[in-house]
Amino acid sequence: MTAAFALWGEDDDHEREQLWALCEEAEHLFADPPPPVRRLYELRDCVFETPTPVPAALGFLVLKSLDEDGEALGEWYLEDARIIAERAWSSDPSRRDVTVEAVRAEHQPAYPHRAARSAGFSVGDAEDRLLAHFRDLAEVSPVEDPPPHVVHLLGCDVRGPLREALEGRHTGRLGYRHLDALDDAGDVIAFAGYPTIVDRRPSAHGPGLYDLTVEMDPQPPEVADIWPLWRAGRPTVPNLWARFERVGRACWLDPALAHLRGPDRPAGGTYHLDGRHVTDAEGFFCALGEAVNGPGGYFGRCLNGVSDALGGGFGATTPFTLVWHDHEVARRCLGVQPLTAYPCTFPELLAFLREKRVEVVLD
Repeated sequence: MTAAFALWGEDDDHEREQLWALCEEAEHLFADPPPPVRRLYELRDCVFETPTPVPAALGFLVLKSLDEDGEALGEWYLEDARIIAERAWSSDPSRRDVTVEAVRAEHQPAYPHRAARSAGFSVGDAEDRLLAHFRDLAEVSPVEDPPPHVVHLLGCDVRGPLREALEGRHTGRLGYRHLDALDDAGDVIAFAGYPTIVDRRPSAHGPGLYDLTVEMDPQPPEVADIWPLWRAGRPTVPNLWARFERVGRACWLDPALAHLRGPDRPAGGTYHLDGRHVTDAEGFFCALGEAVNGPGGYFGRCLNGVSDALGGGFGATTPFTLVWHDHEVARRCLGVQPLTAYPCTFPELLAFLREKRVEVVLD
């Protein structure tokens, strides 16, 4: 049996992962995701903390539940947020009720936790800048989530607690599980998702095998073209990512991270970035990964990730020199795409790298 996917779960003590199944095929795994559900939230008794007017387009928001002393208890996130209405209090014009339209971030509760005798909430932006405090939060006219996406894992050689559960010999609740895509050697190409098993049947792929019906988020269609490029292992040809658009380039970084190998090289080295295809931020991160770690290399997927990589453990240590070839492509293209989130410009990237003790030589 040649397995293309591995399904992992927790052991009975919930202390370590164990292999639950090797699967030959995943049917309907690749699909366009449903459009994000935009919801209306009312921030009640809101007081803005910034000295300048808050723009209507807020972007990513971090909401922190506060205890009675004003200390943060936890975080809750909204994406692509916009202010669509404000109503000032007649008794105090500095206080207002603010209606925000936003997408609730995935893999978090439907509503933020609020402690008894809470002081309310604070709200900040992606850079952790405080924007406002407010007393309470309400979702206006709640909307239903779209139906779950169904995937069929075919030809599964199941084992451990999963086999016991399918055969009626395990009565407990199966815990955390995730799916990985595998290459021809059985090594992980990339994380594939968090499946919830909803049905099973004997498989036509062979005796003792099962077909599992699971609910999980789909992988973007571009991934169906990316993973085959990693089936024989990490690519040896540079710039294979360049054929893809922004979504595909972002997805390319998943197997690149999974294949990160090797110790850090000494500080003071020189690395060459091929800038011919750096037409967007995702292209920059793909090209930077290959500049430092060769074809299929990884060195962060956002500025925070690059900052972590520069701290060590990702193949290079600062200070070092980065020779940016064909930099004019990035100078023309970066920071001008019509995105909901503000993209970095070329000068901002240069300033970031130099601040992190990377000497950039423009070629």
